[in-house]
Amino acid sequence: MPVSKSRRSLLRGLAIVPVAASAIVLPWGGALAALHQRYEDEPATLVRTKEGRSISRFRYHNAERWMTTLEADFLAEPRHAKEALHQAGFVTQQALCAYLLDVGFADAWNASHIKQDIAKALAYANACGFGHDCSDTARLAGVLSPYWKWGYHYADWEEDRPRTGDFIPATITPLVRALVDRVHDVTGHPRPKGCQRRPQGARS
Repeated sequence: MPVSKSRRSLLRGLAIVPVAASAIVLPWGGALAALHQRYEDEPATLVRTKEGRSISRFRYHNAERWMTTLEADFLAEPRHAKEALHQAGFVTQQALCAYLLDVGFADAWNASHIKQDIAKALAYANACGFGHDCSDTARLAGVLSPYWKWGYHYADWEEDRPRTGDFIPATITPLVRALVDRVHDVTGHPRPKGCQRRPQGARS
């Protein structure tokens, strides 16, 4: 999905004047207000800064670098679904927070309110023009959240063990790759050295 000129113009405006996320002038103000109420979050104040842009780039580069582990052959087998989900959780958290930082969310707000909730991060990102309305990605985000749970060992007999939602590495990796690529496209951050865009066919 291309990045619209109107979105770029809006972001340039946020770099000049701090705007409360619930302000009427924001096209996504109503959606953000609804999310604040839904999650009982402190309203965010969106303002783009050089520091925020720098942290955003760092988070995106983190996502790309750790994406290489998710795409590695040793995680490709279905029996590694739990390990792949844990890796996917970290990558998507870094990527989505990179986007939120780029549109003006403060890093401290993300740390306090997003934490490791991937579904919540995706909801906030899409409310702010991310434009990644993929039902499979939304379902994966729900399975991932909070992603720390996939870092623990659970025996098959434990009733409270997290469920994979039938996701396996072969279905997890393309979804996460598409999300990271979307962050690259809309933020304009350069890819880290050594990280090149994968052919479209590799994501299908």
